Amino acid sequence: QVQVLESGGGLVQAGGSLRLSCAASGRIFSINAMTWYRQAPGKQRELVARITSSGSTDYADSVKGRFTISRNNAENTAYLQMNSLKPEDTAVYYCNANIYSGVSYNNWGQGTQVTISS
Repeated sequence: QVQVLESGGGLVQAGGSLRLSCAASGRIFSINAMTWYRQAPGKQRELVARITSSGSTDYADSVKGRFTISRNNAENTAYLQMNSLKPEDTAVYYCNANIYSGVSYNNWGQGTQVTISS
């Protein structure tokens, strides 16, 4: 069994920072891409940032220059450093990890709430 667990969400004022963590555990041979998504009330889930196993990154235009994704392969963990936060960043943030455990499967966490006050 594989688990993906997000942490680090909370309530901050606009202009502030938060650091989200995504930890994968269980039967893991390797992890390919790790991706952060977010879903605001009444909106579709959207990709925020992705990092491959080799460290290549990709960001949504709305967060470029403000968010940084990173990972620690030895600890099966990814991070999302979020700076200069805006009220429109308010959403539930989800981590997706493409994990190889004999077969590859996209594993989702339960999400962590990020609320930015104006």
